[in-house]
Amino acid sequence: MTVSPKATVVGLVTPHLLRIVELANNAEKGATVDWHVRDAVAKSMAEMGDQYNAAALVAAYVEGLENAAARAPRAHQLYVGVLRSAAESARRLRRD
Repeated sequence: MTVSPKATVVGLVTPHLLRIVELANNAEKGATVDWHVRDAVAKSMAEMGDQYNAAALVAAYVEGLENAAARAPRAHQLYVGVLRSAAESARRLRRD
């Protein structure tokens, strides 16, 4: 991931969040996405971990996943489950 001089935390984290949201949408359509979610989270954490502001990026990533899950309609249980699973995976990787 190349970083422009004017890159912001939001600008760096948003593409990673959108990958998980896309996988959550696929889960709602019946796709099995567990492995893909774990892979996407691991890659995101590795990419963000290489940045000078890694702690802020990872915190924003986890917070974004949790907020997306909290704001999702309750009827979309698979969608919410994918987002929560991704947030938990990111928290575990952050501690490792």
